[in-house]
Amino acid sequence: MEKLPKIGLPILFGVVVLIIIIAKSAVTIGSGEAGVLYRTFGGGVVTDEPPLGEGFHIVAPWNKVYVYEVRRQEIFEKMKVLSSNGLDIQLDASAWYKPDEKNLGRLHQEIGENYLNRIILPTIRSAARSVVGRYTPEQLYSSKRDAIQKEIFEETKKIVDDQFIVLDEILVRDVTLPPTIKDAIERKLKQEQESLEYEFRLVTAEKEAERQIIEAEGKAQANKILSASLTDKILQDKGIEATNKLAESPNSKVVIIGSGESGMPIILGNQ
Repeated sequence: MEKLPKIGLPILFGVVVLIIIIAKSAVTIGSGEAGVLYRTFGGGVVTDEPPLGEGFHIVAPWNKVYVYEVRRQEIFEKMKVLSSNGLDIQLDASAWYKPDEKNLGRLHQEIGENYLNRIILPTIRSAARSVVGRYTPEQLYSSKRDAIQKEIFEETKKIVDDQFIVLDEILVRDVTLPPTIKDAIERKLKQEQESLEYEFRLVTAEKEAERQIIEAEGKAQANKILSASLTDKILQDKGIEATNKLAESPNSKVVIIGSGESGMPIILGNQ
């Protein structure tokens, strides 16, 4: 009976040690995450194997797993940049990004977990300064925002694609100009709009005048052609035709319609 406690203590100690080892060896990768394995005695970061996927994993207790979120993420950034004429512009932008899961080991080895502040944000700021510096405040405020957004995205993507990062999109959410410049641009745009409306009214009036002139000229030309086609013979025949119809009326009348070929008047009538 006295030997049982002595035998039970080592067993209990072994069980406790086993539980600790399992606890330290068990790694759970959550939804939308992946793990980079670091082998303490086996060459460090594993780059030639896929990262650990979602779920439960057992690793040696002396190794370590670095967990990364591999879903698309969004970062918001406010930047002070200069326009082409040296004016301060505030740019509010956001970026959609995620790590390149296939190369997660290399990302961890060469850049580290803080890749957002080490690569993405500095690159976006540099691209924004370069792009905005090509445009005037008027262009930034009105017609060129989509072009600016596209150029910033393309310049940033060229760099981060080689850094094991996937950049999905950059969105320029707001462009803030100095109040005095903004007011001046708005006044100018309003004047341009009023000028365009006035020009439109002038063009409309001019086209209407041209239409009326063309219509009048057409009528005049038609009358001219009609007059030229009415010879004396045609007029005389038309007159005789009308007079004959009048003479056929039952009412008593005498009609003189001018002279015939003999020079004597033609008299039509009935009693």
